[in-house]
Amino acid sequence: MQPDAVIRSLGALAQEHRLAAYRLLVQAGPDGMAAGALAEALGIPASSLSFHLSQLSHSGLVSQRRASRSIIYTADYAAMNGLLSYLTDNCCAGGSCAPTQTAERIAS
Repeated sequence: MQPDAVIRSLGALAQEHRLAAYRLLVQAGPDGMAAGALAEALGIPASSLSFHLSQLSHSGLVSQRRASRSIIYTADYAAMNGLLSYLTDNCCAGGSCAPTQTAERIAS
């Protein structure tokens, strides 16, 4: 993954509603969710959600498809895994480390 794509992805996720929408899409799996269902689940107006989904789509983290009268949004798992790989590449400079302990410390 190229640094400019990483920056776009992280920038898209650096907003409360976009991060929440993305997490819902990841949970929804490959079937995705209709825009209306996402707006309802997040409790935000459809017009606001449209802006946020456009940012996520532009970053490459989300794709969309039309199903009848609905637009279905789906998380792009390859893009998500690419971002995570980029962030964790060469973790601890190849030495032994305890990422789970670090994650537990951050979460608490």
